[in-house]
Amino acid sequence: MMRHVAANALTVFIVLGLALAGVIAWGASLYRAPGPHAQAVQVEIPRGATLARASAIAEEAGVIADARLFRIGARYQGLAARIQAGEFEVPAGASAEDVLRCFVDQSTCERVAYAVAVIEGMTSWEVVQRLNALEELTGEIARIPPEGSLAPNTYQAQRGEDRNALIARMTEAQSRIVAEAWVARDPDLPFETPYEALILASIIEKETALEEERRRIAGVFVNRLRRGMRLQTDPTVIYGITEGRGSLGRGLRRSELDRRTRWNTYQIDGLPPTPIANPGRAAIEAAVKPLPTRDIFFVADGTGGHAFAESYEEHLRNVAQWRRIEAERRRAEEDGATQ
Repeated sequence: MMRHVAANALTVFIVLGLALAGVIAWGASLYRAPGPHAQAVQVEIPRGATLARASAIAEEAGVIADARLFRIGARYQGLAARIQAGEFEVPAGASAEDVLRCFVDQSTCERVAYAVAVIEGMTSWEVVQRLNALEELTGEIARIPPEGSLAPNTYQAQRGEDRNALIARMTEAQSRIVAEAWVARDPDLPFETPYEALILASIIEKETALEEERRRIAGVFVNRLRRGMRLQTDPTVIYGITEGRGSLGRGLRRSELDRRTRWNTYQIDGLPPTPIANPGRAAIEAAVKPLPTRDIFFVADGTGGHAFAESYEEHLRNVAQWRRIEAERRRAEEDGATQ
């Protein structure tokens, strides 16, 4: 009798074991089966989200069919505590296991990246304003970075990234660019430090957006420095007025050219004390490798570029031509306004 009971119990245990194994196998197959979404889906997991919260978000987004199965799989694989915050692009048809791996280490998906463009010639104040306007970023920038210290580029940032971390990336990049350019500099430059090169590069950056002009304009400024002539460049006057906090929005007045500020190169000798913007790599390289030229003057030519001159007499002719162009443009604007 006891032998019969034992045999029956053993049979029950075997049946239950097989049933449990079947359930586990069935659950595992569902866990690894293609997900319900036919297209890629962006899913945001907030900071501090628990496994329960992450699974609910994933189910609501439609990338998993069963939040409970997702949680069971995460605990079974020992990944329940490794869910990361971020915005993720879950590929079409990703399984629950793939979605979990996406949230843990991005091995099955990518984080959504946001492009943050820092344009050549932006001031550090302008860069901070741009970063503060991006709601996807976090953190408060405590102070405006030193002028010229941020490398213009398009940076990839993730939702929740700290603004200060992004500033640090820009600063590190600019330090590297300046150091590399300084090592390759011409040997007879009329300035002695990488920082002075950065100052000159910022002026070059504000004077022209044309790649083919940068080294020539650098050559003009280097010639002026060698001769002890003042640089007399309008962007430094503007910076002395605004200190980089936005655009002047109008032309310069004679009184402003005559007013002495720390940056007004009509009134001070040599380079200003700081950069006046954040120059790009091309302007930095132009500052340390200027084009050999005899030019010491330049003025706008009406095409977006500049007319260069070796003598003051030639420069006066170029200035007169530019003033004629300006006068014609003003007349055309006035005629258009009256029509």
